[in-house]
Amino acid sequence: MSHSETHAEHHDESHGSVKTYLIGFVLSVILTAIPFWIVMEGDFTKATTLWSIVTFAIVQIWVHLKYFLHLNFTTEDGRANTFSFLFSAMIIVMVVGLSVWIIYESNAMMMY
Repeated sequence: MSHSETHAEHHDESHGSVKTYLIGFVLSVILTAIPFWIVMEGDFTKATTLWSIVTFAIVQIWVHLKYFLHLNFTTEDGRANTFSFLFSAMIIVMVVGLSVWIIYESNAMMMY
């Protein structure tokens, strides 16, 4: 087997099939519809509604990472990609969070 054939097979394995994309899509729709229904129903307390939304959001993030971005820990390459993604996400959260904090504190200091 030549190098180009091996590379093509490895490249195809890293992408999902139609089945995995459909599973991800259906799970995403369900994980969006349930919190929407909880909010529209209005029968739950605010705390229950908030925690339900947060829980379903975290599960939906996992679904997107697994079924659409194909991040996993099963292979060495998968672990490297996952850690690269997590590091990038951490940097983005820090930059945005610290920027909001600086702007908020600057605004508070302008009031005096």
